[in-house]
Amino acid sequence: MAFGGKLPVKLLMGAAQVASMTWPVASALFPEKLEVDDNQALWVRQSPPYTPGEPLRGTIDVDLAIIGGGFTGVSTAYHFSRRFPEKRVALLEAKSLANGASGRNGGMLLNWLSDHTGYSDDMLAKVYHMTSQGIQMIVDIIKEHNLDVSYRLDGTLHTYTDPARAEAAHAETEHLNTLGIPEKYLDSAALREKLNVQGVYGAVLDPGTGQINGAQLVRGLRPVLVAGGVAIYEGTPVLKVREGSTITLTTPEGEVRAKAIMLATNGYTGKLGYFQDAVFPLHSHVFATAPLTAEQQAALGWHAFAGYSDDLDRISYSVVTREGNIVFGGGSNQSYAYLFKNRTAYPGTPDSAPRSFTRMRDTMTQYFPQTPGLPIQHRWTGTLGITLRRNWLLGVRGEHRNVYYSVGYCGHGVTLANVAGKIITQMISGDDDAYRGLPFYQASYGRIPPEPFRWMGYQFFTRLTGKSPRA
Repeated sequence: MAFGGKLPVKLLMGAAQVASMTWPVASALFPEKLEVDDNQALWVRQSPPYTPGEPLRGTIDVDLAIIGGGFTGVSTAYHFSRRFPEKRVALLEAKSLANGASGRNGGMLLNWLSDHTGYSDDMLAKVYHMTSQGIQMIVDIIKEHNLDVSYRLDGTLHTYTDPARAEAAHAETEHLNTLGIPEKYLDSAALREKLNVQGVYGAVLDPGTGQINGAQLVRGLRPVLVAGGVAIYEGTPVLKVREGSTITLTTPEGEVRAKAIMLATNGYTGKLGYFQDAVFPLHSHVFATAPLTAEQQAALGWHAFAGYSDDLDRISYSVVTREGNIVFGGGSNQSYAYLFKNRTAYPGTPDSAPRSFTRMRDTMTQYFPQTPGLPIQHRWTGTLGITLRRNWLLGVRGEHRNVYYSVGYCGHGVTLANVAGKIITQMISGDDDAYRGLPFYQASYGRIPPEPFRWMGYQFFTRLTGKSPRA
């Protein structure tokens, strides 16, 4: 059953029964307020004032040129410059650091890949521990450099709206425990004590996961990178890439000659002429409430954990920030959009997507009937990079094997894109044996047809299967 049409009957019944009750406490705690339609993500609003750096003017020669100033690009610059302090590194960002999905995501810091079905036990353990170590790496970087980044790691839940699926998840969790994976199953009674969502029969807790403000992380690392010798040029879109033993990048006011480049552009990669048949940009709508007090969160029934997602095809997900904001996304096909010809800028958000945000808010209300009066203060749209098989692609390509890339996170980019910088650095140094054979390493991909079949295929597929990525 998918959210595109109707919710499961038991979920609707639970919501209706609760909604029919009187909520004097909730109505007093959650007064209506005007919504803010600025298309600026909560993560940016919570960050200090930021002035983008100067664009590139003139010609420079570097050892590594990184295209893109989000998680992937900043992570690559960080790890590469620390591993090779003598190398010349330039990072080119079309607008400003964290302008793309790294500053416009849903904030979930998760383990796993987007889809890990069909893996052997050995591969399951390797993938889980790789992402778990990646989350710890992010925390270690924040602590080492004393970055002002808001995050919480008290776990996230995957909830189950069907008794049979809940019981299957229980059995799977017990199997994963034998592999050293510390997930924990919560039955409906145990779950209600922590997160009182309606119509849910159980949940799996991943204790090492959580929520993070990505804009604070990316922008907070800028002075660290500069101190490490990385030249950062903002307002510097790459207009043309000419490959060779030395790669030439053309920008509006300059040129970069690089021994190697890193494509850190995810959903925007096709604009450079790369992976046009592998990755397409998907626009993900998200909203956030005003900060809630501890009393308001208790009235809502959210007593613990950073966030949750559900088991339905059109995945709903939500987090509560350390400051008390509820962030919500997903829940229907209307939560996402693919624009004809791979357009990467969603026009006029949120004014152009009122039905999407209304549907999403209705979905949240069905899980939490107390929320109709919650003051929504931020609504935004971020651009994801999606592959046909929902698989992450990382590796090196080109005649001279000097075009590195990491694209197609399929909604799991908060963790994976930060991990990517470390892996690419180890690949360049020849110290990447630990990652060879993992599902994303030099992975193949399903080819996406050209337009108009691409747009038609997306519409048909999403309506037929109801599948949408986690963001």
